[in-house]
Amino acid sequence: MAPTPDNLRSIQKYRRTAAAYDATTGPTWPIRMRCIELLRLSKGDTVLDVGCGTGLSFEPLLEQVGRQGTLIAFEQSPEMHAQAEQRAQGLRAQGWQVDLQCASAEEVQLPARPDAALFHYVHDIVRTPQAVANLFGQFAPGTRIAIAGMKYFPWWLAPLNLFAWLKNRPYNVRAHELRRPWSLIEPHLRDFHWKPTQGGMGYVGSGRVKGAGL
Repeated sequence: MAPTPDNLRSIQKYRRTAAAYDATTGPTWPIRMRCIELLRLSKGDTVLDVGCGTGLSFEPLLEQVGRQGTLIAFEQSPEMHAQAEQRAQGLRAQGWQVDLQCASAEEVQLPARPDAALFHYVHDIVRTPQAVANLFGQFAPGTRIAIAGMKYFPWWLAPLNLFAWLKNRPYNVRAHELRRPWSLIEPHLRDFHWKPTQGGMGYVGSGRVKGAGL
């Protein structure tokens, strides 16, 4: 399957931002850690890092699942994937189990069903129906999901939404879809809850994959 126009645009965006990406993530690090905490990981778990970028979440995820656990990750941007692969190689050399693919969310085939999946700042993925369908089609009922990202401010701060859009635009093709960014994955989840972050410009949430017929 050839890359979609949106995927090609996304790859181009990250071609421009990949080299300096890690240096921009400091302000959202507490949100990343909160998102990982919501997964309630245990030793021996298999965890999926969706759209893993440069692999910044690898070490905190592996610390939770231990060397008996497995980290599965994928990233479609060749430049971001190359940095993630460097991290993965170093971790494998230390005995950690890391399975990393260069693939889109629409096409990736997971080597195992994860116990939990991290969706950390992967706005275009959660706003793409084909990507959501492919991923959730490979999750078992009860899989723990944690998600974080940007959203529009509440209505009383609506004039600030131009700032939110401009902040999102360098990284995401669907930067305009910030009203309820989780709306495509919410129907797949039970016990889904979210809270605002960053003064209302962000969110973090969690839930579990529904069983058949739920």
